[in-house]
Amino acid sequence: MNFDYFREVFVEYLQIEKNASPYTIKYYLDDLNTFFLFLEKEGISDLKEVDYACIRVFLTELYDKKLSRRSVSRKLSSLRTFYRFLEREQIVEQNPFLNVTLPKMDKPIPEFLYEEEIEKLFTVNDVNTPLGQRNQALLELLYGTGMRVSECAILKIENIDFSIGTVLVLGKGKKERYIPFGKYAEDALVQYIDDGRKQLADKGSSPTNSLFLNARGTSLTARGIRTILNDMVKKAALTIHVHPHKLRHTFATHLLNAGADLRSVQELLGHEHLTSTQIYTHVTKDHLRDIYLKTHPRA
Repeated sequence: MNFDYFREVFVEYLQIEKNASPYTIKYYLDDLNTFFLFLEKEGISDLKEVDYACIRVFLTELYDKKLSRRSVSRKLSSLRTFYRFLEREQIVEQNPFLNVTLPKMDKPIPEFLYEEEIEKLFTVNDVNTPLGQRNQALLELLYGTGMRVSECAILKIENIDFSIGTVLVLGKGKKERYIPFGKYAEDALVQYIDDGRKQLADKGSSPTNSLFLNARGTSLTARGIRTILNDMVKKAALTIHVHPHKLRHTFATHLLNAGADLRSVQELLGHEHLTSTQIYTHVTKDHLRDIYLKTHPRA
């Protein structure tokens, strides 16, 4: 069998039917290439020859390379999807990966900022300057909505609806969702759009409707957002590492700690499955335990 051919048609399937992002496709290809190299080394030239015993040998090699359980699990999941595609196209009769158990993974508690830490970040920006206004609006929006940095970087001015206090976000798989934002984010956005953004836009060589601009007047990138947050942390003299996703974790954790229900937080985060949101309950259990120990007569 021509492995290159199957690699190409699988990528087409991911792009056209699954609407997968380039980032997702890259990981699928990495996993597929690892498997194809293993098959060539084992002298297996037909994808129909892959069986349970062959997969166990493949897994042994992955563990011998000191791969984490998360990495092994991802590779198995990728190959299961690949063989499901082959089965649908009637290239193979059955999916040999269906009977392979995914390794149990540790579920680390998401890192988040305490309220005192997040409050310090809100005091470091000079809102009398264009960049300070932008940074304040950026921080307020990320923490106030829990959106992903990739979603934030592609926001347009027209995505903000001040009349009802919502932002239209384009998430994974090009799925749209509306997220409400509060008064603090509204004030910061209004000041930035009416003042700082106009000054930044004047520095650009061509008009743009991107919401967040860099010092040259062009669209701010996801990498630029990460750099801005790191600078804020240094100014606040915090001995922590803050990445945009930590603000997302903080958003979800603070909502659940304050009594928000899991389904609502799932919708706000844009999670397809509730299990993705449930990782935050590990954090809130500590909060509930503290309340119980402080308030229950027999605690």
